[in-house]
Amino acid sequence: MEYSMGVFRWIHFMSGVMWIGLLYYFNFVQVAALKNAAADGTAAGITKHVAPRALLFFRWSAVVTWLAGAALLGPRFVPAFTLQAETALIGIGAWLGTIMLFNVWALIWPNQKKILGMTPASDEQKNKARRVAFLASRTNTMLSIPMLFFMGAGVHGF
Repeated sequence: MEYSMGVFRWIHFMSGVMWIGLLYYFNFVQVAALKNAAADGTAAGITKHVAPRALLFFRWSAVVTWLAGAALLGPRFVPAFTLQAETALIGIGAWLGTIMLFNVWALIWPNQKKILGMTPASDEQKNKARRVAFLASRTNTMLSIPMLFFMGAGVHGF
């Protein structure tokens, strides 16, 4: 059992690095780069080749991170999610991660499909989708800071 927890810890850690790394890439690099690329007409490479692949790894690394984290909680899963005293800190981190996972799959991904032309959408729908995806992504960026804090504090204390 000890080895499997070690495996789940590394899976959780590595997929979390990918998830949060891509989140930060989207928010701090790609958004600005797309604005500049659209201005000079070179955005097609990013929107056709880079963004869909990055979004694939982004959304699935979110799922793997959450599942590995749930496995690590094991019998403490329910106490953590009900914020019982001994697991409240890790539980807050787990709830923040759960909200972020929801944002990825329910808000960011469906709207990115419209933006990238994977799902038919009018220009008006694409503009609305850009705003929703942008706000959900920025929300996840802001939630990632306390989420990482509570995950660390829940395991290692303050």
